[in-house]
Amino acid sequence: MKVTVVGAGNVGATCANVLASREVCNEVVLLDIKEGFAEGKALDIWETSPINLYDTRTVGSTNDYTKTAGSDVVVITSGLPRKPGMSRDDLIATNAGIVKSVTEQIMVHSPDTILIIVSNPLDVMTYCAYLSAGVDSAKVIGMAGILDTARYRSFLAEELNVSPKDIQAVLMGGHGDTMVPLPRYTTVGGIPVTEMISDDKLESIVNRTKKGGGEIVNLLGTSAWYAPGAAAAQMVEAIVKDQRRVFPACVWMQGEYGISDMYLGVPVILGKNGIEKVIELKLNEEEMDLLSQSATAVREVKAILDGMNS
Repeated sequence: MKVTVVGAGNVGATCANVLASREVCNEVVLLDIKEGFAEGKALDIWETSPINLYDTRTVGSTNDYTKTAGSDVVVITSGLPRKPGMSRDDLIATNAGIVKSVTEQIMVHSPDTILIIVSNPLDVMTYCAYLSAGVDSAKVIGMAGILDTARYRSFLAEELNVSPKDIQAVLMGGHGDTMVPLPRYTTVGGIPVTEMISDDKLESIVNRTKKGGGEIVNLLGTSAWYAPGAAAAQMVEAIVKDQRRVFPACVWMQGEYGISDMYLGVPVILGKNGIEKVIELKLNEEEMDLLSQSATAVREVKAILDGMNS
């Protein structure tokens, strides 16, 4: 099994490191446009193999897409990171051009690959990759929900002073301030979270989750990388090992939840074919309204991309 990670920056390198150390595949190719950058990161990661005891080979490449040939999964992290005061939407023009170019070059050498998009603004960059790839939408997936639910679950674990391993949660909608965490579908060791925390504390955590990415940007001066990289790697593992994991992911909507012709975050089954199934939850009126608002916000950004392409 072979996995390519395009973009050897913080997110891409973290993803490659997690994939290698967990022995998710036989080979990880790290590609970047900066001369020697991917090669250096790949070599550094490979030199941890005797310490962390794994066999996965890491190979670096400066813009040579022939080295990505035959990749089973490709993770695209390319693009500008957010800076303080910058929204994900501010990135659209520059990153759309990057994602389009990368996707087209990847598909030449790996026409059967499954694409996982991490570039921001996430929902619309996944749509951009879908338009550029020309493949079944089940094979073009955005990474957002796993990261967002991880933040949500980590905040809950901290507040409740319990292991994050025991917290399960569902989160839907766009990757940004309009995302929709669902407390009704959040459990701690199978116990509804609403039985373990006050409403105001829970609301505070939900709001912190929505602004989780911005919190990191304000602290670091740039986007997060450990959690996004690990989240992308978890998606790769589910596909490569055909685990059929139930995850929130950004997928092409075709009538589910009454939403069509756009990419949006919903719970899915993730396996060897990419999106094996979209899971339709029985949302109540309030939850459905929040999801619709999130979809509207994403569709507005999508319209900007469509306008650029027209």
